[in-house]
Amino acid sequence: MQLDLFNTKEALNEFVKLVMNEAKKNLDKGGEYGSYNASGNLKKSINYTLVETKTGFKSEIKTAEYGEYLDKGVSGIKKKYKTPYAFKSKGGKRGLKGMPPTSKLDKWSVRRKIAPRDDKGRFLPRQSVLFLIAAGIFRKGIAPTLWLTNAMKKYRKELPVRLTAGYKEDVGNILKVTLKSLE
Repeated sequence: MQLDLFNTKEALNEFVKLVMNEAKKNLDKGGEYGSYNASGNLKKSINYTLVETKTGFKSEIKTAEYGEYLDKGVSGIKKKYKTPYAFKSKGGKRGLKGMPPTSKLDKWSVRRKIAPRDDKGRFLPRQSVLFLIAAGIFRKGIAPTLWLTNAMKKYRKELPVRLTAGYKEDVGNILKVTLKSLE
């Protein structure tokens, strides 16, 4: 007889949806400089999978690759954070080989309306500005924002309660079906 754990799956699905919604709110809310979700692509990339294994269920929230770097942070070559990720200098001119590519910052800088001017009031060339931003990120790193981690922490205490209630309902349904089949 196949055990149907429908309510347990539903409880886990509801929990993951709560976490995802909270994470999306955290992205929109952002930090000191506004939303962490400048283009909206990171928010759109958030999804999850729920797989039934031999021992239970496995749930995983996935985002675009940079979502994890934004959540956990990245240590720079000068400033360090408690994170598994770090920029490493690979030598090169002034030790800047290995810094983030400026092409990835182009659209972001336009959305953030970053257009500094020189002493005479003229706009600085965009490539120069992008290089300075990339070099700054390379040296200082990316501070952890914990947009996903905090969402998980907020609802972590609810998970056992939700799963227990769903499992209790499933066991009750299985017992009813089993007892009916014995009649």
